[in-house]
Amino acid sequence: MVVYSPYFDNKTAWYPRAWVYRDAYAIYRGSTLAVAHPQWVLKDAAGRPLYIPFECARESCPQYAADIANPAYRRAWIEAVREQLARGYRGLFIDDVNMEMRVSNGSGSPQAPIDDATGKPMTAEAWRRHMSVFMQEARAALPGVEIAHNVEWLARTPQLASDPLIAAEIRAADYVNLERGVNDTGIRGGGGPYSLSSLLAYVDSVHALGRNVVLDGTAGEAAGIEYSLAAYLLISTGHDLVSAKGMTPDHWFNGFDLDLGKALGPRRAWMGLLRRDFGAGIALVAAPESGTHTALLPAPMHTLGGQTVSSVTLDPASGVVLLRR
Repeated sequence: MVVYSPYFDNKTAWYPRAWVYRDAYAIYRGSTLAVAHPQWVLKDAAGRPLYIPFECARESCPQYAADIANPAYRRAWIEAVREQLARGYRGLFIDDVNMEMRVSNGSGSPQAPIDDATGKPMTAEAWRRHMSVFMQEARAALPGVEIAHNVEWLARTPQLASDPLIAAEIRAADYVNLERGVNDTGIRGGGGPYSLSSLLAYVDSVHALGRNVVLDGTAGEAAGIEYSLAAYLLISTGHDLVSAKGMTPDHWFNGFDLDLGKALGPRRAWMGLLRRDFGAGIALVAAPESGTHTALLPAPMHTLGGQTVSSVTLDPASGVVLLRR
């Protein structure tokens, strides 16, 4: 569970497994930090403050973009996190661990800040280096703390996780959170940079670095949750996490209670779908924009609803989990 301080500070005795939320480079307008340390806010060439491009309106956004290249800012951020964690939190959820530069003017339009080291606009590579160093410092300062990075997996560099700066950022986390997971409507079919295949390949690269992912699904209806669960089963090593919208003990998706047993191998292409076999069932996924696929099953199987089927038909961007009889 991701929670917020100070609201949850007096509840950690009741639930000690929470990850406390902290943004990597947000300085909130009007906050004590913004007033005390205006030098930590990134500026444009005219000295105007720059922002994280989120909920911008009337030439302003609620979050200034902090200067992650400034060692004093990074030290203060780490010290504030230490104080939060001391209130009983198990881990830390760091938002906006953006390995591509996401800084804007008040209208939300991209704007490269002035780099104090050069006096010129900061380059994309310099931003990646600063963020990577920042996350490595946080990891070193917080031993034994579970850390999750909420990232943009489509970092605008062709090497993706093979980029040494991005690889170092991934290693500085225990979990890489993939916001919206496969429920992200921007995911495409085929093999392009925004495709489902590229997303799953990124997950593979995170696993190769010895780290885990959170498939942070946002669907609240059964079909969307089953798609997310099936995709999770395609990639999970047994140490990854999956979520869905609005889950409570009284509103629960029964697929989360399944134990399909040991995976019998990696995912593979099968009849136009992606498939992975387990001791007690299979997971099937149809990629976005892939057309409708009807697949004959090797033997009758049970759906999550208890129906016995000998074939399944999947629309694009959908999935199914089937149990052996």
